[in-house]
Amino acid sequence: MKVLILSCSTGGGHNAAGKAVKERLEFEGHEAVLLDPFTLSSERTARIVGNAYIKIASHIPSFFGFLYKLGGAVSSSRHKSPVYYANTLMAKHLKRFLTKNHFDAIVTPHLFPAEMITCMKRRNMEIPPAIAVATDYTCIPFWEETQCDYYILPHPDLITENTDRGLPKDKLYPIGIPVGMAFSEKPDKSKAKTRLHLPADKPVFLIMSGSMGFGKIHLFVFELTRKLIHDEQLIIICGNNQKMYRILKRTYKRNKNVHVTGYTDHVSEYMDASDVIFTKPGGLTSTEALVKNIPIVHTAAIPGCETKNSEFFAARGLSLASEHIHTQVSQGITLAENKEIRDAMISTQKKYAFPNASADLVKILAEITKERLPQKEDAGKEPMR
Repeated sequence: MKVLILSCSTGGGHNAAGKAVKERLEFEGHEAVLLDPFTLSSERTARIVGNAYIKIASHIPSFFGFLYKLGGAVSSSRHKSPVYYANTLMAKHLKRFLTKNHFDAIVTPHLFPAEMITCMKRRNMEIPPAIAVATDYTCIPFWEETQCDYYILPHPDLITENTDRGLPKDKLYPIGIPVGMAFSEKPDKSKAKTRLHLPADKPVFLIMSGSMGFGKIHLFVFELTRKLIHDEQLIIICGNNQKMYRILKRTYKRNKNVHVTGYTDHVSEYMDASDVIFTKPGGLTSTEALVKNIPIVHTAAIPGCETKNSEFFAARGLSLASEHIHTQVSQGITLAENKEIRDAMISTQKKYAFPNASADLVKILAEITKERLPQKEDAGKEPMR
């Protein structure tokens, strides 16, 4: 089975989900190609699309929230949006790529490629079965105007929201968000701390700000370090925010309890060693922590789908959340110090987590591609495409 995975660099979560699917497919002996479809036009186009999102979301989040609300207000399954028509410009490039390269199926953890696929279907272009993967705990605007063959949802509780927005129930598969295989492993915490040269008998707080380094992390870390008096350990992952990395490195270079790193592919290892995670409510990072069963405190959200993620988690006891830094800090310290509260959250997380989402998605892919193979009486004929 050969699968094309289409994602875009508008935040790291979509690509992380795509990489998780690719990893699982290859682990099971299949072939997978992960591609940003905008690169089929040019690398410059892909950078413009990705950077535009990141700059708006990280520098003027209130405007991003306004755009999200506006999108929700005009989004409808009865008509197409400007987002759809913008993405139709890429349909010819994707068609050309698919003509030159055979794939048995397409997976997309991003709205934009789903819009391209929809355009191609509406123009009666030949295209493999397509599966869209939702990476947030809500039905984002314009999702319902797409026409993929199947939709992967993070949880069954989201089925009604999606059907109310116009998505067919028989196309919805609530099997969870795919995460990397390492996140499904739960090694001994003390051994994980030892591997990272952390004291085994001290609580470890992991602070994450997403791939773009969103939020006022320097203020948060200042508030947290003021409250810690027992040599608790802080691990801060700054993502791609080099300015934040330099500031924190300079500020805490003499504090042996504060460990600062930039972008890393070893998030799973840091989570293994952590007792509490502070993170903005991105869909992927939240899911990774959920699957790892790490107590979560959600920090300030990028307005829009991250707000919905935070509400989904907090309403079910999967995390604590607040818009205020001092409250977030108090919540994290409470989770670290109160075993009863911490264990209750972990127990709830185990009930809601889908650690096998990637494997289950590969099973679905195997089923739908098997349906497209020639039957016995068609032996010798060309495979259907």
